Amino acid sequence: MAPDKDILLLRHSAAHLLAHAVTELYPGTLLTIGPATETGFFYDFLPLHNFKESDLPKIEQRMLEIAQRNLPIEHKQVPKAEALKLFKDNPFKLEMINQIPEETVGIATQGDFYDLCKGGHVLTTGDIKHFKLTGISGSYWRADRSNQALQRLSGIVFFTKDDLIAFEDASEQAKLCDHRRLGKQLELFSFHDEGVGFPFFHPKGKTILNIMIEYLRTELTALNYQELQTPVLLSNELWKRSGHWDFYKDKMYFCTVHEEDTTYAVRPMNCPGSILIYKDRPRSYRELPLKLSEFGLVHRYELSGVLHGLMRARAFTIDDAHIYCTVDQMEQEILETIELTFRVLKKFGFHDITVGLSTRPEESMGDAALWEKATNALKNALNLAKVDYNLQEGEGAFYGPKIEFVFRDSMGREWQGGTIQVDFCNPENFDMTYIAPGGTRQRPVMIHRAIYGSLERFFAVVLEHYKGILPLWLSPVQACILTITDEQKAYAQIVYKKLRDAGLRVEVDESSEKISAKIKTAQLAKIPWMLILGKKEADAKTITLRKHDGSQAFGLTIEQVILEAKEQ
Repeated sequence: MAPDKDILLLRHSAAHLLAHAVTELYPGTLLTIGPATETGFFYDFLPLHNFKESDLPKIEQRMLEIAQRNLPIEHKQVPKAEALKLFKDNPFKLEMINQIPEETVGIATQGDFYDLCKGGHVLTTGDIKHFKLTGISGSYWRADRSNQALQRLSGIVFFTKDDLIAFEDASEQAKLCDHRRLGKQLELFSFHDEGVGFPFFHPKGKTILNIMIEYLRTELTALNYQELQTPVLLSNELWKRSGHWDFYKDKMYFCTVHEEDTTYAVRPMNCPGSILIYKDRPRSYRELPLKLSEFGLVHRYELSGVLHGLMRARAFTIDDAHIYCTVDQMEQEILETIELTFRVLKKFGFHDITVGLSTRPEESMGDAALWEKATNALKNALNLAKVDYNLQEGEGAFYGPKIEFVFRDSMGREWQGGTIQVDFCNPENFDMTYIAPGGTRQRPVMIHRAIYGSLERFFAVVLEHYKGILPLWLSPVQACILTITDEQKAYAQIVYKKLRDAGLRVEVDESSEKISAKIKTAQLAKIPWMLILGKKEADAKTITLRKHDGSQAFGLTIEQVILEAKEQ
């Protein structure tokens, strides 16, 4: 959910403090923008010489010194002509000033430092006490890769020292269970210079993705969804018609087929493909609601500075579905999807879930009356589901309002989860209809919904939530058979075959290491169950079950192990 106003003011003030420190330490550095964000703050600079990680402690120390000066932070409106003189040597600020329609612009000052600013600060630099710079990354002016490359310094700030210490402790814990570290350690996925931002899934990682897909596919089948598959490459004209072109073209990849003199776009969304299938033939009201699902791979260009493993990649899979229904069916379909989303999140161990309802943004498509009708349908469905929600004004998608699910992980971090979006615009754009009972043509309502959102991102969150020790049902290797001596290898193969035949994902440690070393290897691989076979077990045709948490059960039969696995 959106941060409260006070913390946003503190974060924005900290961004100015950062810019102040940089201009004192590195004269000649050009300032661009420095906003508060949902998690902290950043400032984008054009330095004379690139910043390095080793510069951060020095900049942080200067920020602390300026804070201790306790400089009043003041804000005033000045004529544009005066502002143009103030920033005459900064082309970025001049561009911003010239784009402001009013006759005056805002200037924030603290001591001899000043910056272009709309306002919203703490009273003095002394109010900014508990902060930390968190990293350097690349960016571009106006987030456009055809513009000047910049460097972004990011940070975090809190009102109390205890909050900062808690953040630092959580950061250290997060580093230990960072999905990128775990992905390499557990051989789940990797990234390579030959495809920056594009994940490579190894067999075990692909197994987890497949389990996620099969689980959700089972849920969807029970709710009468039908699965489809649409092309990754589609004509530019389709994206212009859908409206994605105006909002996504800067993040899209393109391919020109010279023989056809045609430009194709690699899809950033799955929606238009589903629409074309709907329109492939006339539809009757008897077919509605029509629920078409797709696990669709999409591509979006992201700046290299914001890439973050599976959390922010340039290719990912959306568990999309598009529900085509009548206006009267709309609330029931939204209600069903709300219940499904809660069910799926809880299956993966997320029980602390909050909901937001996002309304029409400034840049949007469609008629205001239709937006109001869609928003009311979402509200009514949430009320029917007895779900409390926060109203998020102006944060909807460009084509319709949406419900957003935010869940908290085991480390207390919040993650944006699935969404439900009502869309009256695309049915208009594509002239979608169905034959109503009286023989007239009516517009269907289009409901977009994703539960995982990005499978890859959800995968990463789950991996960090469990610190790599996935629950038995989700683990790529559920059990590893460990023999105490080579004499038990024949029995190990019998156990292996019976467990595999029962559908368990099992491996046998074929090494000649001591049992303690085998257990350590299995522990490091974060395998949930270790099935230990010694002479006693081989003679009695039993198994000693050792779980990852160290608990053990002795004298289990193969059938008992299978039964417990299936129960879990």
